[in-house]
Amino acid sequence: MESMRGQGRQYGLGYLVAIAATAAVVLVRWFVLADVFGTEAPLYLFLFAVAASAWLGRLKAGLLATALGALVGTYFFLAQNGWVLVGTIDLVRIVLFLFSGVAISWFAESIYRSRDRADQQRESLRIILESIGDAVITTDAEGRVTLLNPVAATLTGWTPAEAAGRPLEEVFHILNEWSRQPVENPVKKVLSEGRIVGLANHTVLLARDGPERPIDDSAAPIRDAEGAIQGVVLIFRDMTERRHAERIRTRLAAIIESSEDAVFSKDLDGTITSWNRGAERLYGYSAEEIIGKSVALLYPPDHLNEFPQIMERLQRGERIEQFETIRMRKDGQRFEASVSISPLKDDNGRVIGASDITRDISEYKRLQQQLQEADRKKDEFLATLAHELRNPLAPIRNALQLLRLAGDDKATVERALTVMERQVQQMVRLIDDLMDVSRITRAKLQLRKERVDLTTVVRNAVETSRPFIEMAGHELTLTLPKEPIYVEADAARLAQVFANLLNNAAKYTEQGGHVWLTVEKTSGGCHPSGEAVVRVKDNGLGISAEHLPHIFEMFSQVDHSLERAQGGLGIGLTLAKHLTEMHGGTIEASSEGAGKGCEFIVRLPQMDVSSVGQQPITASSASKAATGQCKILIVDDDEDTVTSMSMILRILGHDTYSAHDGEQAIEEARLHRPDIVLLDIGLPKMNGYEVARRIRQEPWGKEVKLVALTGWGQEGDKRRSKEAGFDYHLLKPVEPDALEELLKDLCSDST
Repeated sequence: MESMRGQGRQYGLGYLVAIAATAAVVLVRWFVLADVFGTEAPLYLFLFAVAASAWLGRLKAGLLATALGALVGTYFFLAQNGWVLVGTIDLVRIVLFLFSGVAISWFAESIYRSRDRADQQRESLRIILESIGDAVITTDAEGRVTLLNPVAATLTGWTPAEAAGRPLEEVFHILNEWSRQPVENPVKKVLSEGRIVGLANHTVLLARDGPERPIDDSAAPIRDAEGAIQGVVLIFRDMTERRHAERIRTRLAAIIESSEDAVFSKDLDGTITSWNRGAERLYGYSAEEIIGKSVALLYPPDHLNEFPQIMERLQRGERIEQFETIRMRKDGQRFEASVSISPLKDDNGRVIGASDITRDISEYKRLQQQLQEADRKKDEFLATLAHELRNPLAPIRNALQLLRLAGDDKATVERALTVMERQVQQMVRLIDDLMDVSRITRAKLQLRKERVDLTTVVRNAVETSRPFIEMAGHELTLTLPKEPIYVEADAARLAQVFANLLNNAAKYTEQGGHVWLTVEKTSGGCHPSGEAVVRVKDNGLGISAEHLPHIFEMFSQVDHSLERAQGGLGIGLTLAKHLTEMHGGTIEASSEGAGKGCEFIVRLPQMDVSSVGQQPITASSASKAATGQCKILIVDDDEDTVTSMSMILRILGHDTYSAHDGEQAIEEARLHRPDIVLLDIGLPKMNGYEVARRIRQEPWGKEVKLVALTGWGQEGDKRRSKEAGFDYHLLKPVEPDALEELLKDLCSDST
């Protein structure tokens, strides 16, 4: 609308100019050029009016000026007596004038139209450049900026007005992203080579206002009609988002490719379209083998019905999370799998396929059965432990009642004491086994190895287990070699191995059965000096083939009902195995089946007899005679413990004093100056460690023998007691005989 109004104003001006110019020519002819031309007036003077009108008013104004010039010129200067022409020459003049006027008007119109087309092209180019998404810079033949579109202005930080006429290097400042060195200006290359040029990879643009952006571009020559280069057009774009997307795609592809899981994609027909290395490892197909094939190859025949159900859910846009199923490898092997499937959508949100992630969970499932089995065994163990710890309480309680009722009946008292001692020993054995298992599992159990005679160790084990064997009415056949067999061992721990095997045989053999223990030595084998072999055999319940591989596992029990009836925690054989292996030996079990008995064989490396230069050390030692009495301070917060131990020690001839907390212990020690202090660790007001340190700080306390008598028996507890100043660390309940032996030694030293 605005352009139409402009054209209207231009035409109106042209018409006025045509009339005014024609009138001006007439006036000039009459008043200025009358003397020059006389009575004649050539019509070509009116061509000046035509040219002015056409130039200012375009074609119509020029034609109007041509018509007016012809009429006015003819009337005033050519015709005689009105419109009558004198001759043919005047008619020719008029025709030539009209032709010239039309030609001038048409030429002016052509110039206008060419200029309009150029303006339109420039405007179209301006609109295109401003609306295009890429940045555009144009230069002249000398490489100076002639145009900068809005995108280029934004990326470079220069306005079009500021950039116009400047060398391109000032406006378009580019570097190599890695080396930070300037990159050759592409415009110079275009101007010198006359061809399209692109930027190298990893080029960044430094904007005037600071930001740095990765770009790619191309520069092309601008040529005129004759092919001469008039300038260069440079087109470039910000690659930040594309680079970021490429990095994400590259990283994602690397993650997918290195994933241990199988990751692949498929179309809606179930045709596999991508396949990572994890899929190759899991399924056994290479990418070349499987891409383009049906996903049905991965389904066992009895699971093919899953595919249409899965695809139906995917087409609804659902995601399938960790679906546990069965899949099949190339070799036909089936495995348990966890599958997650996600729909793949195009830009319009339509589902075009799916991505699958498959994980082999066979091992996980196996470990989960194992965990459930371990949990079951743990529950059974806790129930058995509670049962085993309660069992001794009933006879102990009965024996206490017997002691109250027995009066002077010494035989009854003796039987009651025997029962109590046996049951207490059973409880101590259970607790010791538990502590040994804990130490072994944490690699805290240490052996005190020395050269021992294996025969002596076996005899001690037999004496330990004899009460159990005799109680069950079993016959024991003991076969020992005539010559000693020397092994390097912790005598007490090795005796524990054989005692556990004998106890196990006694427990799982019906009343009146038979147990055989045989010791022999063999030459050769795994050890240069030969092996010592100990066999424990019975004619008891035997072991089924199902349970035999698990017989040495923690808490393993062959017959749960019998185990609970006979007693035991299911850790004796575990201890025997670990202790045997700690001695460099092996242990194995064999049985012909249920009801046919079993045999355990322990093999130990013999010591080289030729290297034995000293007398063998046996597992027994003679008791020392008492050399005198001592003053002993007993410190424990349990009244019954203090009272019973005081009574025992007084019967043994010692003077005793007592305290029930840490502060009282220090006062009693300061008052009585004891030779020995039996000191509990867990005391009120002040713990035993602090009491020991306080006693050691006293002048009289440096020679006192401090004995920790406590239920805390870990290696860390023993280390702390030594650091606090204790001489010995004993575990509750301490064996009376062991305590008596220790006191004899200490009292002997103090005298």
